[in-house]
Amino acid sequence: MNHPGEFVSETQTTLTMADGQVLYVRDWPHASPRGSILLVHGLGEHSGRYARLAQWLHLRGYAVRCYDQRGHGQTAGPRGAIKHGDDLLRDLAAVYDDYASTQPSKPFLLGHSMGGLVAVRTVLDGRIRPPALMLSSPALRTHESRFMQHVAHLLTRALPNLPLPNGLPFDKLSHEPQTVTAYREDPLRHSWITPRLADFIFRAGAASIADASQLKTPTLLLVAGSDELVDPAGSRDFASGAWATRQLTTRFFDTLYHELFNEAEPARSQVLKQLGDWLRKLH
Repeated sequence: MNHPGEFVSETQTTLTMADGQVLYVRDWPHASPRGSILLVHGLGEHSGRYARLAQWLHLRGYAVRCYDQRGHGQTAGPRGAIKHGDDLLRDLAAVYDDYASTQPSKPFLLGHSMGGLVAVRTVLDGRIRPPALMLSSPALRTHESRFMQHVAHLLTRALPNLPLPNGLPFDKLSHEPQTVTAYREDPLRHSWITPRLADFIFRAGAASIADASQLKTPTLLLVAGSDELVDPAGSRDFASGAWATRQLTTRFFDTLYHELFNEAEPARSQVLKQLGDWLRKLH
């Protein structure tokens, strides 16, 4: 096991999906892992933004993988675009199965924002069955109006790949100025979304809340109460729906912004402590 503070090198590979799409993949391997975790990033960002979290997890004994979803980061293709409504779910299932084939035990799954939505929807659909699921500010509900959601649905039929600004407010990502600046200047992030991807997010979020009572996987839900990128009320409703399953542990951080793992200290350490405590209970 690595000593505290030792930086773990990452490896980069690619995976080809059934439709020919090639995904860019980062791994932080571990010589003697206690487990492994697959990370799923959010809208407009990429796997490289999770290096700090991967290091934190690695120091606690985990091998880590993260990949650039189609339309993002170093994965080629139009930005913020998908070919079919379930592309991101199929991609996650394929990446997960590939990762699981290389690990001693089945990986845990951690998704942030849109990645949290992709993770929970894929699990609820039964496409994969991870031993544990972690959701950070999942995009279960949007701040967009019902009218704009209807427009996105109509455009999916007429102009499904029309690039539109995603409107995410940079300054509300985190209370840490360095995080906001780094995101703004990151050449691999983008600010686009297409009607087909937007429609997927709106529909999958509503469906996941409706299906919360079907949750069968031990799940940690981390909610940013002052989130202006996704509506935290979606997480609250999901938590209410999943309550009877006894599978869900929910932690609300009322004053924190969207990127809980990139918040200003001491909040970031408080969030990570909740994650670490929950992970320890799984072993």
